[in-house]
Amino acid sequence: MANLKSLAKDTVIYGLTGMVGRFLNYLLVPLYTARISAASGGYGTITNIYAYTALIIIILTFGMETTFFRFANKEGEDPKSVISTSLLAVTGVSAVFVLLVLLLLPWLAPLMGYADHPSYIWVMAVVVALDAVQSILYAYLRYQHKPIKFASLKFAFIFLNIFLNLLYFWLLPEIYEKHPSWVSGIYDPSVGVGYAFYLNLVCTGLVTLLFWKELKSIKFTIDRSLLKRMLKYTWPLLVLGIVGILNQTIDKILYPIIDTSANGRVQLGIYGAACKIAMIMAIITNAFRWAYEPFVFGKSRDKDNREAYAAAMKYFIIFTLLAFLMVVAWIDVLKYIIGRDYWEGLKVVPIVMAAEIMMGVYFNLSFWYKLTDKTIWGAIFSLIGCIVMIIINVVFVPHYGYMACAWGGFTGYGLTMVLCYIVGRKYYPINYPLKDIGIYTGLAALLYAASVVVDWGGSFENVTYRTLLLLVFAAVLVKKENVMDKIVEFKHRRHQRT
Repeated sequence: MANLKSLAKDTVIYGLTGMVGRFLNYLLVPLYTARISAASGGYGTITNIYAYTALIIIILTFGMETTFFRFANKEGEDPKSVISTSLLAVTGVSAVFVLLVLLLLPWLAPLMGYADHPSYIWVMAVVVALDAVQSILYAYLRYQHKPIKFASLKFAFIFLNIFLNLLYFWLLPEIYEKHPSWVSGIYDPSVGVGYAFYLNLVCTGLVTLLFWKELKSIKFTIDRSLLKRMLKYTWPLLVLGIVGILNQTIDKILYPIIDTSANGRVQLGIYGAACKIAMIMAIITNAFRWAYEPFVFGKSRDKDNREAYAAAMKYFIIFTLLAFLMVVAWIDVLKYIIGRDYWEGLKVVPIVMAAEIMMGVYFNLSFWYKLTDKTIWGAIFSLIGCIVMIIINVVFVPHYGYMACAWGGFTGYGLTMVLCYIVGRKYYPINYPLKDIGIYTGLAALLYAASVVVDWGGSFENVTYRTLLLLVFAAVLVKKENVMDKIVEFKHRRHQRT
């Protein structure tokens, strides 16, 4: 229980960082969708390029975050040597990547559809390289149990990025419209969506400098023997990571390739904007991941670890289902996050959220092959899911548009989750509370169906009705988990200690 309390504490800190940070970043969504019309396809460009960067950062980090935790907690390994070797390996790969992009840019930009804007490509290449280096440094902070500094640096990037985006997408355009000479030296309206990428580079570079204390404390030497062992462990994680991120981004990469019409990027922008509302699931799963990964590897030697993993799975599913119902209940309010001309894409939100829940469940299940050093299984599961998703996109996008993208993700993650559970029962059996999980999942599905079937005709009435359904789920949760009794017991124990 003490370990679960520690997990809960770290989850709160990392979770607040992710939730508040993602919420603040949501300020960019209404900003972009208000200043960039859906018809222009500009937001589709942002969605497409960021999908590429999400894939590339997985390649540049090649599973070294997880590998760092595994080896830093392994008996006989020197944590200082592990962090140094990990950081230098990722930095070296990232530097080579940036060099290759610069050399191949005249060929690469037209291939990706950005012949008129090659700067978008090289700027984001530098950004993603710096992000890769930062990922190891953030992992180092988590290993050292420094969630406060972790959060501080995350917020430093967020606030600076929001400030500069508000400046360049709202204030400076307003000033330029009335008094162009006042700001012509620092603002050019022809740059347009390009500012989204250039400002990201400025913010990422400045935050990298804030890691100077950590960089100063690391002895930059590579242990070649250690690196070989780490690469042997991590290469399946690289495959797993590539395939896993393709499951999240392949639809946004493939869409303008499949739909080559002028409407392709427009529809991609609408889909990408709607997906932002569904990303509350990603916030929760990422918060859980940041706290759960060091918890799992640090507890791998304990006798009661499997019981703790089972309990953590149940509570993860409970709270993600609660979040799902919250978004569904308040979708008529949350839709104002994006511009009105993007609202037609709201129908994908529940599907994408359900897919994110299954991705989170898969992540929790996946620790059996990480702890048993059978990471090849993760690559196999994700590859199968990715192939299914690609097939669904290629076959159905021409007929059903971005709805095929949403259902492709749902199917791919669902299949991956099921395969991981079935095989995991053989190699690392954990007695998950399937009955409780089934009850909560079934209840959430029933309440969601009730919220969709009944339409009261007005936003206020629908929000009220769906909130009542949400409260039904919460009431069952409080009753079934004896929440009130646990609160009383907690207060009693605290009173005894004082």
